[in-house]
Amino acid sequence: MSNRTLATHPGFYAYAAGAIALGLIGLASGDFATNWQRVEPGIPGRTALAYLAGLLELAGGLALLWPRAARAGAALLTAVFSVFTLLWVAKALQDPRIYDSWGNVFEELSLVIAGLVLSASLAPRNSAFALKEGLIARSYGICVISFGVVHVVIFAALPAYVPRWIPPGQMFWAITTTVCFFLAAAAILSGILATLATRLLTIMIAGFWLFVWTPRLFTLPHEHFSWSANGIAFAMAGACWAVSNSTAETAKLKASAREANLAMSTSV
Repeated sequence: MSNRTLATHPGFYAYAAGAIALGLIGLASGDFATNWQRVEPGIPGRTALAYLAGLLELAGGLALLWPRAARAGAALLTAVFSVFTLLWVAKALQDPRIYDSWGNVFEELSLVIAGLVLSASLAPRNSAFALKEGLIARSYGICVISFGVVHVVIFAALPAYVPRWIPPGQMFWAITTTVCFFLAAAAILSGILATLATRLLTIMIAGFWLFVWTPRLFTLPHEHFSWSANGIAFAMAGACWAVSNSTAETAKLKASAREANLAMSTSV
């Protein structure tokens, strides 16, 4: 589960690209990826902190692309995204009955889990951390449950997010994507068809980025929210891809172990 390479695990590229995109957006705007990176306007030194966050995201993403620094890059991004997750946890605990805040908690947590998965995949082979990679990847399913719950909570407004030109209709895709989130979560948490589920989920999240958020860059190019939404959606797609790579690798290792045990039992 260790010694991964970028060439054989493209999820590395996707997750790194998402972090780099968020970093560049932060450095260009001097702001956080609002509303997802929740830092109140009144925080002292907020602009300086936004530049620092952008710099750390950029550095972490670039480090992931350099084999000697990849493990440090994964750890750095995990730490940065953990801070934003905890900020949303604090907000959610203020009024736990409002699910919007919890939804943001799990969106940020999905980036954290992907960072932990990459960190585990880069850890020394057979180390305690490396051996937990599969379990960490499986925990991503909890975030996917939340993605589905968010769709249920906002379902009345959900069809409006779907472009009208995509057949067979807005309501069809609102229902289908909601159901697919819950099916994917069940597959990931159970380990049954988890690789297929994470691959299809990556495509679906990438579709949200491409068809829902990317058009805003052309209609509202001067709005910071448009860039933030694209950066987060791109990063979440990269995170899912990284988890998908890990899930596939874990499945291969389990299959190899079963074959080796079978070979040993038949040779005795």
